[in-house]
Amino acid sequence: MSEHFQEFFLHILLQLAVIISAARIGAWLLGKLGQPQVVGEIVAGLVLGPSVLGRFEPQVLEYLFPNDATIVFRALSELGLVLLMFLIGLEFEFKHLRKVGKTASAVAAAGIALPFLLGVALAMWMHTLLAIDANRGGFVLIVAVSMSITAIPILGRIMIELNIQRTPLGTLTITAAAIDDALGWILLAAVSAMIHGGFEFWGIARMTLLTIGFVAACLFVARPVLRSGADTLMTLGNGDLSVVGLSAVLVTVFMAAAATNVIGIFSIFGPFVLGAVLSDHHDFREAVGRKLREMVHALFLPIFFTYTGLRTNVGLLETSRDWMLCGLVVAASMTGKIFGCGAAARLGGLSWRDCGCVAVMMNTRALMGLIAINVGRELGVVPDQVFSMLVIMAVATTLLTMPALRLLLTDRP
Repeated sequence: MSEHFQEFFLHILLQLAVIISAARIGAWLLGKLGQPQVVGEIVAGLVLGPSVLGRFEPQVLEYLFPNDATIVFRALSELGLVLLMFLIGLEFEFKHLRKVGKTASAVAAAGIALPFLLGVALAMWMHTLLAIDANRGGFVLIVAVSMSITAIPILGRIMIELNIQRTPLGTLTITAAAIDDALGWILLAAVSAMIHGGFEFWGIARMTLLTIGFVAACLFVARPVLRSGADTLMTLGNGDLSVVGLSAVLVTVFMAAAATNVIGIFSIFGPFVLGAVLSDHHDFREAVGRKLREMVHALFLPIFFTYTGLRTNVGLLETSRDWMLCGLVVAASMTGKIFGCGAAARLGGLSWRDCGCVAVMMNTRALMGLIAINVGRELGVVPDQVFSMLVIMAVATTLLTMPALRLLLTDRP
């Protein structure tokens, strides 16, 4: 037993070394091509999976990532998402929502509604072709949500890199993306509740009420206590988080994740809500970021991308019909976002060039899209072929953002 464990642990160490190295190399290479680092990390995860490494060196893939290690990477990727969603919640700017204008609201609404409707129509057709054994309602809703969401963390990085985050255009887009993200997570939580509830009224109603109760408890009951606790931890740490303070934060985050896990809407929603209710405590937010952000991005996110890559097999798209459907998924998702957001921006009085900028930025999915897709996979309603199509969609829409945006911003007044 001891020798078996040592061999198993050796594989885990080798896997982690390969994953982190590949993520950094991918980030560096894609950075040289003008892409955000996270795009390189996503591509590195796909390269390490059956789509590339498994196609050319299947023995190496089997040695590096044997099936008995899958549960370890699933657990680590889920843990990473729990911590990441807490950080995203902390960085959520509610001031954007309070000061939101009509144009930003319209862009957000159109950016959810049109791709969602296109996703529903396309998924209903695809279900009979590729997912006949999956729950029809769950499959349709997950595909639609995956096509509707916007990746606000990646969008923020792109804006900073192009130095447009404080411009009126940047403010409008990040505001619309924040609303889009919030609506997307509400939809994903609702879909999760419906699937877990077996699409039965009482099961869905119970999860919905418990979710509303959890959010209300965080906002109106736990928030004053949490803010007071955060103040105390910052005081004890002389303006920073000590080991004890960080431990208290982690325990609270894990308990929030456990609460939503018990409710049945996935562990990641609890930490997001927890972070959101503390997002206006700026000193605490900065202290948590200093302690957690680098570890999450250096270790846990590459594991999540690799775990996604290990479950993405482009080789499953064998026929011209499969690739046609994949193309339709990409086209429908881009059409919905670009035309929906662009038209709303134009009706709000923006120039055609600025409308194009807003539309392209809102089309970014990347990390958040991958999270939604993985939730659908874990719920058992997204088969492998469709999972691969949706991952291709999330990567393709993100890859196009930076070059298209640079082109639109050239010579912009």
